[in-house]
Amino acid sequence: MTKSYMKRLSFALLDAITDKDPVVQEQVCSALCSLGEVRPTEMLHACEEYLKQHDKLAHPYRAMVLRAMEAVLTSHIDKLDKDTASTIILLASSEMTRTKEPGCDWQQAASSVLVAVGKRFTNQVMEEVLSRFQPGLLPHCSVLQTLSNLSVSNAFGIVPFLPSVLSTMLPMLGMAKQDAMRVMFCCALQHFSESTLEYLANLDQVPDPTVRRDTFAADIFSAYDILFHQWLQTRDAKLRLAVVAALGPMSHLLPSEKLEEQLPRLLPGVFGLYKKHAETFQISKSLGQILEAAVSLGSRMLEVQLDTLLAVLHSQVCVPVESSSPLVMGSRNEVLRCFTVLARCSPDRLLAFLLPRLDTSNERLRVGTLHILRHILNSAAAQMEAKKPLVLSSMKLPLLDTNNKVKRAVVQVISAMAHHGYLDQPGGEVMIEYIVQQCALPPEQEPEKRNLEGEALAAEDSVRAVSISTLYLVSTTVDRMSDVLWPYLLEFLIPVRFTAALTPLCRSLVHLALKRQEAGADTLLVQYNTHTNIPSPYAVTTRLLVVSSSPYLGNGRGAVSLRLLKVLQQNIHPLLAQRWETIIPLLLEYLDEHTEETLSLKKWEEKLLMFLRETLAVVSDNTWTCQLSLEMCKQLPCYNGTPQEKNFLYKCIGTTLGAAASTGVVRKHLQELLETARYQEEVEHEGLACCFGICAISHLEDTLAQLEDFVKSDVLKKSSGIFSIFKERSEYEVEKVKSALILCYGNIAAQAPRSLVLAKVESNILPNMFHCFNNKDPALKLSLIQSLCMVSQAARSGAQPGSFHFSRKAELVAQMMEFIRAEPTDSLTTPLRKKAMLTCTHLVCLEPALEEQVQADVIHGCLHSVMALIPEPQGEDDGCQKPLYLDTMRALEDLLTSLLQWNMTPQGLQVIIEHLRPWIKSPRGHERTRALDLSARLLHYFLEHLHVSALVPFHNLGVLIGLFSPHCADLWPATRQEAVNCIHSLLYLQLGYEGFSREHHDEVAEKLLTFRDELIHADPDVLFHTCDSIAQIIAKRLPPDQLISLLLTMFEGLGDPDKNCSRAAAVMINCLLKERGTILKEKIPQIVNVLRSKLQEVNEEHILPAAQQSMYFLASQHCTTVVSSLLGSPLPFDSHTCALWRALAVEPSLTAQVLGLLLEKVSGDVPFKESRAFLLGSTPDRVATLLPLAATCALYEVVSAVESGNAVLELYPQLFVALLLRVSCTVGVQLPRNLQAKERRGTSTTLYNRNLEPCSSAVDALQAVLLRSGSQDVVQFMEQGGGWELLRNSTGHEEGVTQLASAMAKCAGPRLPLVTKVLLCTQSSMYEIHRVTSTAFLAELLSSNVVNDLMLLESLLDELLARQKDRSTSVRRLVLRGLANIASSSPDKVRNYGPQLLTAMTNGLDDNDDPHRLVALEAMVGLTRLLDLMEPWDLRSVMLHMAIRIRPFFDSEKVEFRTASIRLFGHLNKACHGDCEDIFLEQVVGGLVPLLLHLQDPQAPVASACRFALCMCVPNLECAELAAAFQKHLQEGRSLHFGEFLNSTCKHLIHHFPDLLGRLVNTNLFYFKSSWEGVRAAAPMFTGFLVLHAEPEQRLQVDLEQLLMALQLLLRDPVPGVREKAAETLGHLVKFA
Repeated sequence: MTKSYMKRLSFALLDAITDKDPVVQEQVCSALCSLGEVRPTEMLHACEEYLKQHDKLAHPYRAMVLRAMEAVLTSHIDKLDKDTASTIILLASSEMTRTKEPGCDWQQAASSVLVAVGKRFTNQVMEEVLSRFQPGLLPHCSVLQTLSNLSVSNAFGIVPFLPSVLSTMLPMLGMAKQDAMRVMFCCALQHFSESTLEYLANLDQVPDPTVRRDTFAADIFSAYDILFHQWLQTRDAKLRLAVVAALGPMSHLLPSEKLEEQLPRLLPGVFGLYKKHAETFQISKSLGQILEAAVSLGSRMLEVQLDTLLAVLHSQVCVPVESSSPLVMGSRNEVLRCFTVLARCSPDRLLAFLLPRLDTSNERLRVGTLHILRHILNSAAAQMEAKKPLVLSSMKLPLLDTNNKVKRAVVQVISAMAHHGYLDQPGGEVMIEYIVQQCALPPEQEPEKRNLEGEALAAEDSVRAVSISTLYLVSTTVDRMSDVLWPYLLEFLIPVRFTAALTPLCRSLVHLALKRQEAGADTLLVQYNTHTNIPSPYAVTTRLLVVSSSPYLGNGRGAVSLRLLKVLQQNIHPLLAQRWETIIPLLLEYLDEHTEETLSLKKWEEKLLMFLRETLAVVSDNTWTCQLSLEMCKQLPCYNGTPQEKNFLYKCIGTTLGAAASTGVVRKHLQELLETARYQEEVEHEGLACCFGICAISHLEDTLAQLEDFVKSDVLKKSSGIFSIFKERSEYEVEKVKSALILCYGNIAAQAPRSLVLAKVESNILPNMFHCFNNKDPALKLSLIQSLCMVSQAARSGAQPGSFHFSRKAELVAQMMEFIRAEPTDSLTTPLRKKAMLTCTHLVCLEPALEEQVQADVIHGCLHSVMALIPEPQGEDDGCQKPLYLDTMRALEDLLTSLLQWNMTPQGLQVIIEHLRPWIKSPRGHERTRALDLSARLLHYFLEHLHVSALVPFHNLGVLIGLFSPHCADLWPATRQEAVNCIHSLLYLQLGYEGFSREHHDEVAEKLLTFRDELIHADPDVLFHTCDSIAQIIAKRLPPDQLISLLLTMFEGLGDPDKNCSRAAAVMINCLLKERGTILKEKIPQIVNVLRSKLQEVNEEHILPAAQQSMYFLASQHCTTVVSSLLGSPLPFDSHTCALWRALAVEPSLTAQVLGLLLEKVSGDVPFKESRAFLLGSTPDRVATLLPLAATCALYEVVSAVESGNAVLELYPQLFVALLLRVSCTVGVQLPRNLQAKERRGTSTTLYNRNLEPCSSAVDALQAVLLRSGSQDVVQFMEQGGGWELLRNSTGHEEGVTQLASAMAKCAGPRLPLVTKVLLCTQSSMYEIHRVTSTAFLAELLSSNVVNDLMLLESLLDELLARQKDRSTSVRRLVLRGLANIASSSPDKVRNYGPQLLTAMTNGLDDNDDPHRLVALEAMVGLTRLLDLMEPWDLRSVMLHMAIRIRPFFDSEKVEFRTASIRLFGHLNKACHGDCEDIFLEQVVGGLVPLLLHLQDPQAPVASACRFALCMCVPNLECAELAAAFQKHLQEGRSLHFGEFLNSTCKHLIHHFPDLLGRLVNTNLFYFKSSWEGVRAAAPMFTGFLVLHAEPEQRLQVDLEQLLMALQLLLRDPVPGVREKAAETLGHLVKFA
């Protein structure tokens, strides 16, 4: 029986091996292996029998079966008995030789089976294989492959057989005519030879140590003779490579004399194949093996072949590598290994061959030679030791090569030399210099970036990158290089050509210095007398300090330069050690805190100059200082290509000269600087000027004297002067010199001590500056302005008030204004006008004061020069907001504030604002923005500097506020915000003039700042609402006497070309009239006249509504008539009609009357009429009646008015219920045809923009009521959940009502008692939709605790219980929902009403009048919520009934029913915890399988319900292990590994409930036919795990015949996943074997 069962299992799986899905095939093979794990012998026999019976099974499937057998054999070879082994051997042998077609997977699989068996049953396998390996007959190719693989897998067992195998094989070699067969022979000979060599190398471990090399020599030589002399000559490339691969290991087994004899032919024969094959790995590997064999026997013939051999190998290395594949790189490494072998036996001849080839100009030859040289330097170091001078001398020409590939190869060779002691030989310095030269290659200018094949080179492989890493590696890891590199590397710091190498140089020098410092301080000191080429301490200091000024260039050379300075401190000067130990780390820390983007170069240079000053102070040696300044001057030409560093060096020179005590040296160096400066480079002017300015701090007289001598010399003349360096200067060159000299004077004025320089300004500095100036050259003009700015700033900052009288002030101001007017007004490209205005700013502050007309001209000219600038195309916010523009605007602001300082009065402020008025009123937005921004800054400045000595009126406050206020709604956001800033400052100015202190904080005025942020938005409603709020603040703080001037100014604003400003003026006028109109009694006629004139002048829509706001109070006298008349207006209402409706909400008493009348119209008439479409079907159309529709629209307009709030609150319940029912009865109702046509045409241009659709208009009115009654939260809640949209359509109306009820309960609870009272009266409505809506609303209220707080529970519950028998299915369903909602609002009351609730829910389960069973679904959902809250004794009588009624829904096609029934089942189980009767336990057990399987339900809610139900079921099963497993895997929110969980569950079920096996399996069988593929796949998996954990004796519970048939059917399921699980389960059924 067992054998028959195992056979059926195996055959079922083997029948499925032909599945088309690869995953299923893999699972079938895995299942077969599972059978083999338990019963390997039976499984192998079944496979053997199956293959015999299915003789025509396709080869790929036979291969799968054989591979499964191989897997089992590999794992369980020790359990295999001899008979089974013999059977398997015969099967595999037969399968392997069944066809003569070589190379198919099937034959290889059979061969692998033999190899697996051969690991233990070597003799039997060899016997069978050798039986098919008969003398005189060519064997099957798979036989040869098997022998070959056996020798590899079991060398110790197979090698003793090889002599006989070889003796049989040798005659066959001559019989093999096909190349494929010859290839197999070659592979076999290769593996035989390799196995033999392994065997001979481990004679101490082999079973037969008597085997010797000589045993194989003769046979191997015979085979060699055929392979080399016959087969190697074939045209078949694959065969040639196979021959070569075999010859390599065979050469070690040849007799020594034969190998010596064959070498002259063997070597050429092998390396001759290089020309025939692109893939050369086997050739190179075999050649290396042959060379090793020849060297090991001390061959003399090798010497004869050496030259030819070297040439061939050399050409292989020189072949360009086209890819980096392992095979290509492996071949190259094998060739290099050949050179290693030759280097160890013939180093002289090898070098004699290689070194001359370094002199070739061919790139490939030179690169290849360098690669070989590097390899042998590393691999044959002992043999190369004596050849160092020769190797070094041979590198001269490669060092001159400019090719990048050659350079990289040279660098790699030098690296190898460094590691093996070549660079400390004579000539090694040249190699080091070469490395440094390559480090100095600019990254962006490396000559080549691609190899010869056009492939881009990686950045890390560039010459520079390789050289940098090599230099650092040699410096840090090669100990012997320390004495070679120190202090030699210092020589490369100064030359300009090595600038790009400074970072790696400094890094290496720092490491070397620290290393020597650890060895002892004396070793670090540089002996300058012995190292004459080493740069002086002054040169090193200058160089490292200057390059540190650009710290991020050259990959961060600033930090490493400073570190090098720190370690060289003893070499620089002995006194510097202590100070530099403190200050340099601080500089490095500052660099670490910043990045290239965040570092301020100006601050960094200041820190470096401070470092230099402290260094000079510490040294305090005039001779040392003069030497340093001399060296700095010498290095100036080195930085001609780096202006920033050169300018910094100028500053360093100025600092050093300032510290020098010798005035003669100072003047000499200044003279040299003036003579040698590169004046044609404008960027150098600043550096030279800074140098003179810094020097003047300590040597003002000498500096001015030297400059004056230079100015008065012939240098500024075009003809030849006394200095030969200035001969034949052109006019252009002279202008450049003048420009630099003017800047020098300016910097001297800015830097020199104020107490000394003021006396020189008018007597020396200005005359010399103007002596150098002419008005033609723009650069010269800019230099003059810049210098004058510095001079005037120095005069302003150095002079005490009234102590310095600048006589040339007016002249200079006029000169500046001339420059400003000459600038173009359409573009801003130079800082000229900015610097000119800054100069004027400083000049204005000096005595004497400017005349009023001059001030006016200055203001007008500067405003026109800046305000009219045209912005870039992308707009003000992007184009002009660039640094130059911002600096220019700041300069203009400073100038205006300087002028304002002379007259800090309202009149003085008014004068400047009047200049700005045309720009504030400009039609161009960018000009308005600039003007308002400037006005805000001036007002802020005026406020900050306000000093009121007596209470005086701010007489022009109203005019100024009227000017700025309308711009709070300007089209440009920036303008709006600046207008608020202006008003804010003006209000505080008024408070200041009223006597309040500057520190006074006014809460009303401060509110303006909150409104300012709102003005950034472009929404008009936000803008004008904010303007209204701003006007209220103005009204509160404006003095009464200023109100009329403000209104008159703002009336002018109604005609503003910017509509936004015009509307803002209207809004603010109305607000001011409302807030302060009581004080305008005498001025009313004037205001009305102005208003009428403006209405006639301005034909804008926004003017009329604003004017009408004060005209509609009369309607309160005739309420009924007005309402009737307005209701008679055509629908839809036009804008004027809507405005009239809103006007009726002015007074609360009037509003209440209007709303009451409109409610009568809405509810008193039928909402719609039914009519049938003409000549069409019987479905009636519902058409809205006009009067309720008009009343609804009117309600919306009245309620939307802000003033209607009190009246809405008074009538809130009636309004809410009437409009809610109006919404419900207009869902799907159409407009009358005449209104539909009118709405489509949209003929009236004055129609108000509202939807006239009946339902939408009712929803809008309901929203308006809620908003006006303060229930904004209700509206917002509905909007967030999409409730309003749901209310409008028939499918979502019920959900919309539910959302509305929930929102009311949460946000408007106190209003509900009156609302429910009105709503309960509608429960008997003749309209079903009214009953549905009211029931849905009341049902949802019962879910909120508010019903308890308001004592509404009993009345609502009674009303719902009374509606159980309603003829509407929807009403009955909603009644059940409401009853269930008690669980949410009043859980403590559920027990009190338990019997009534259970009766209602049970009746719902049994409701047969509902064809869609929605009432039953609601009952299940409700019971789920209620069960946990009920008394156990109330449940006991109905639990079994409920469980039975809901069980069919577990497998319902509808996801809602599955979810609700399964979750209810879980709650029923929960209710039974601790007291589960046997009869209910039966239901629990019966539900386990569907619950577990539906965890794989395609719908996530069903799977989640199953998790819950299972967790509730498990306590009733009273199994702790099962409960723990459920707790671990079924936690909500945790991802479920279903297979792992099911396996664990089945384990515990079988262990604790062994008698349930049959029942569980049979229930699973039902789900084998499930319509859900996930469940269908889970069912066999469940079954498989049950079987896996069952005991063999439990097999009687299972109908194996039925199970096998069912699984076999599943193996034909259309879904691959199902078939996969079926195959897996079949593998588990071996448990019952």
